[in-house]
Amino acid sequence: MLMSYSISVIIPNYNGQSLLQKNLPRVFKSVSSYENKLIEIIACDDCSADNSLGILNRLKTKMQSLYPDINLKIIKNKKNLGFSSNVNQGAKNAKGEILVLLNTDVCPENNFLTPLLECFKDSSIFAVGCMDKSMENGKTILRGRGAGSWKKGFLVHSRGDIDQTDTLWVSGGSGAFRKSIWDKLSGLDSLYDPFYWEDIDLSYRALKSGYKILFEPKSVVVHEHEKGIIKGKYSLSKIKTITYRNQFIFVWKNATDISLQLAHLFWLPYHFFKALFRGDYLFFAGFFSALLRLPWIISSSFCAQKYFTKSDKAVISNFT
Repeated sequence: MLMSYSISVIIPNYNGQSLLQKNLPRVFKSVSSYENKLIEIIACDDCSADNSLGILNRLKTKMQSLYPDINLKIIKNKKNLGFSSNVNQGAKNAKGEILVLLNTDVCPENNFLTPLLECFKDSSIFAVGCMDKSMENGKTILRGRGAGSWKKGFLVHSRGDIDQTDTLWVSGGSGAFRKSIWDKLSGLDSLYDPFYWEDIDLSYRALKSGYKILFEPKSVVVHEHEKGIIKGKYSLSKIKTITYRNQFIFVWKNATDISLQLAHLFWLPYHFFKALFRGDYLFFAGFFSALLRLPWIISSSFCAQKYFTKSDKAVISNFT
């Protein structure tokens, strides 16, 4: 018998008016099939420059006439915060026992909630990821399970085979999270704002803290990757710099095995020379950008380590 949970669906938005118009009604329709009517949807607008708020207010009136048991909350940020901080705003205002995170370009299939929630019968489960039908260049690629390994001083992550249920991380764009553990671990880390690596970081911290995360292939969402929302605000060079920066932040914050710390230091000259040889000066920009945040990284690391019960080797052993 399926346990009954209260649910908060959190939808972070930035300049996604067309996606909200298209996908938010589909989210309402999908979650309305869940037998427990304790459902709320929280749309967190990250100071959009388009008409997202107007669309949200119109949809609020329309959807709540169609689905009176589902409340739509609208959170308006006064300034643009970035993905982690925006999602955390939603989680802070959520009443549900389970947080379901859906990006604006994600559309859940009918009854996607039930298989997700069945996994939470085990109280040690922190998060469960969905099967992504990812629409890429006219093809459908099945994603959702994460794999990875430590190589040359960095965590290298990759798409995992979908015939297994273990996963190295649950996506912040299509996954469910137990709120009590989310709150204990302080949610997504704003160090990663404006985007990238934040969900891998949270999942990795949860695994090192002794919790479990799963991939549920029967919970299906369609992910139509929206081109231009990030690229419309940031240049390609800025995006690449942030990606490199956050890769450094992840290692400096989470790698506690002495062997990994030494490996990172040992391989850094190699990575620097390699970047110099190929003219990739953004790698250096990412490094120095992370270095400037070192005091905050150390502070965040100490907070995270209070809950760690596993080594890096133990966490990654299933994926190498």
